[in-house]
Amino acid sequence: MSERTMQRKLIWWWVLVGSIAVFSFAGRAASDDAPDNEVFYRYDTVAVGLVLYLLLFSFALLIATGLDFREAFALRPPASWRRAALTALGAFVAMWVLAAILEQLFHAGEEQGLDPKQLSTDLLPPFLLNLVLAAVIVPVVEELIYRGLGFTLLVQFGDLAAISMTAIAFALAHGIVEGIPVFFVIGAALAFVRSRTNSIYPSMIMHGTFNGIQVILGAAT
Repeated sequence: MSERTMQRKLIWWWVLVGSIAVFSFAGRAASDDAPDNEVFYRYDTVAVGLVLYLLLFSFALLIATGLDFREAFALRPPASWRRAALTALGAFVAMWVLAAILEQLFHAGEEQGLDPKQLSTDLLPPFLLNLVLAAVIVPVVEELIYRGLGFTLLVQFGDLAAISMTAIAFALAHGIVEGIPVFFVIGAALAFVRSRTNSIYPSMIMHGTFNGIQVILGAAT
């Protein structure tokens, strides 16, 4: 595929992730409500989330039209799962520690307001569905958009550019000014794993594990 076509696809990718960021910031600015700690206990959260992420994935597929999807989204196993696991584990620990430190400074999680209230038995079914959404659907789609297609389109400028640019886009997508440093660290760690393993699967697993632990810890405390 020509360089000009790749540049057009990169522009459209920026339009997609830029739109996500704009809508995220606009939605947060328009909301005057206090953080909703019951969002993980509602069925409508699952329904809206599924529709939204299916739509985002559809846009990513549209942008990638004409490319080899396997290459565009890095849908290939790493050369060594053992080495990939060690890389992901090291990045995960570093990400967790740095994110925890930054959280104490910027309180991004509190500002995001998604920590669920303490779990009770009658709320278990919707909670489990939302857990699957947060730990499986969201990481898969976000990794395909940012560390998959985005990284592939940006790596022509070098790994450092691809890591930093996808991390910035990922941080802005959450629509929280206070959360930009925290989400940048998370995005950079995920992109680093993508870069070192040349595969999207380790970062998907890493992202899903992080999300799942966060939701479970929030419900348990």
